[in-house]
Amino acid sequence: MVELLSEKRMRELVRRYGSFYIYDREIIDQYTDQLQNDFAGIHFLYSLKANHNPDVAGFILSKGFGADAASLNEVRMGAANGLGQDEIYYSAPGKTDEDIRGAIRNAVLIADSLDEVERINRIAGEEGLSVPIGVRINPDFSFHGSGGRPSKFGIDTVQALNAVSAWEECANIRVTGIHVHLQSQELDAAILAEYYRRMFLLADCFQAALGRELDFINMGAGMGIQYSGRDTVLDTGRLGEAVREMLASFRVKFRKTKVLIETGRYAVGKAGFYVTHVLDKKTSYGKTFVILANTLNGFLRPSIARLVARYAGNDVPAGSEPLFTSLDAFEIASFRPEWEGTETVTLVGNLCTASDMIAEDIILPVLKQGDPLIISNAGSYGAVLSPMQFSSQRSPAELFLDETGRIYESGKLLEI
Repeated sequence: MVELLSEKRMRELVRRYGSFYIYDREIIDQYTDQLQNDFAGIHFLYSLKANHNPDVAGFILSKGFGADAASLNEVRMGAANGLGQDEIYYSAPGKTDEDIRGAIRNAVLIADSLDEVERINRIAGEEGLSVPIGVRINPDFSFHGSGGRPSKFGIDTVQALNAVSAWEECANIRVTGIHVHLQSQELDAAILAEYYRRMFLLADCFQAALGRELDFINMGAGMGIQYSGRDTVLDTGRLGEAVREMLASFRVKFRKTKVLIETGRYAVGKAGFYVTHVLDKKTSYGKTFVILANTLNGFLRPSIARLVARYAGNDVPAGSEPLFTSLDAFEIASFRPEWEGTETVTLVGNLCTASDMIAEDIILPVLKQGDPLIISNAGSYGAVLSPMQFSSQRSPAELFLDETGRIYESGKLLEI
């Protein structure tokens, strides 16, 4: 990205927008191609909740990805991008009757509770429809292989199996698939492969209970990206090879069942950068503070990492996705060369709260008012998570960079 955006262009963007996200289409292309090339026979769903920017979502969906929708609005986004009902999978707890009515013709509804199955059946009848649905299962295994755990998501395996005969009596629905999602940001291909193996066994169990072939099995997400320099990069080639071997056995009983995997953050996480700039600079009791535009209220996750660090002490806290991954999940860079001098600074924002901090006592080139700062790993769970109404500040823009260096905002080419 930096090669296509000179310091002059970056400063012009800062002058125009103050702060902004910029998403690199070439990087998105690289990660989505990698998924499609490494996982033959798998259908991928783009997780719109990770980044629903229309330029980003439109590009990925145009490449043959379906939509993983977590709200009625995300169902509508998928439909607006030309996806059919069997390409949009709507899974979320606590769907309202309005959500169900609004999505029932445009998406495969994934029921999250026993009650929701009954409500979908009732609403389908009121609408004069007979619809295929999936059910989200809270399985009797964890992501790492231990027993099942209580969860707000899905129906426990035993409860679901016990309900199959009642579901088969419902006049307006037909259970045609299962969905499980247990964890995000996994970097170990062996762990993911074992999870997929357990999922195929679970599908076999449900197919036997239903007495017919499933239309789909949705494995959920889970594939992680490298945030910290300590992270290993997920070996998708090795994982894809393991999945191909499992599919060969799976196809003996499941000849037509579509196998789905959600992209989670994988398709976009490394492709996004957050750009802010220096508003002011001050020294207090020997500590240098650099005040930036729109930090906590522009890109929340670095501020959450500092908040976690404050309370964690010397501990290494576990991630809590998608709010927090690790204490060193972001790189911060400027256009200032180090040979001009460096200094130890604390980077804070312009909100009236002490929690508005993104880095403490880090060494950077000497910054001046107006200088841009670039933060990495901002492609997923960035703009969609940040509390942009805080203090009624101007919200960051979202820009889309193509491989030739052209920049778009909501589909419109910028003259810059």
